[in-house]
Amino acid sequence: MTEELIKPYGDTLNDGIVQLTFTLPVENSPRAKKAAEAYVAQLNFENISVASAEKIAENFTMFVVYARAIPAIDYSEIEAVEVKTEFMDFYTINDLIKDKANRKLNVVGATIGTDAHTVGIDAIMNMKGYNMDYGLERYPEINALNMGAQVTSEDMMEKALEMEADAILVSQTVTQKDAHIRNFTEFMELLEAENIRHRFIVIAGGPRITNELAVELGYDAGFGPGTLPSHVASYIVNTHLKRKGK
Repeated sequence: MTEELIKPYGDTLNDGIVQLTFTLPVENSPRAKKAAEAYVAQLNFENISVASAEKIAENFTMFVVYARAIPAIDYSEIEAVEVKTEFMDFYTINDLIKDKANRKLNVVGATIGTDAHTVGIDAIMNMKGYNMDYGLERYPEINALNMGAQVTSEDMMEKALEMEADAILVSQTVTQKDAHIRNFTEFMELLEAENIRHRFIVIAGGPRITNELAVELGYDAGFGPGTLPSHVASYIVNTHLKRKGK
């Protein structure tokens, strides 16, 4: 494979220019700006310029810094574990379910644990959807139930069993101290302990989720930022039909 070295792009190709935003636990001052420059220099950057320094709380300053990255990466060596499915539109998905599944598909979703955020699960489940892409509740061939936020793993599992769900959507927004990892893991361990993991297509979603991470945690797929409801619906119906041999 041919080596393909790349750097970030700013003004010209591969010039290495990047913008960094971070906070240091110091008061805003000329010394603080020097500290920000020194820190960025240790991250292997050069031509460092502090564009903005703003006090956000007592003894805390947020910096916006421009700098030039020194290293390059060989893009030919980069691999990613992507969700492998054919993405379809709203109408094609419904037609496919109606023609080949011979029944409506049941999908339950929730934000589990103490996470009170519903923006992610709502974008996928609610009728209006996201970015002019209808949510699963709008699909006539899908019975979609959005349980909301702060749902326990036990309650979500019980609801999935009650409605004979084909797919379970588990959402996490809060990521402090890897809370999302613990919650995702707890839910999967619960399904495994009850010996019912095989009964469901289980999908993880959230701002810090990649398909690679989701698969590592035992999920069938993971969807991160920018995911449309039709992406999730496409994966569910294609995976369901594949498992049924249709």
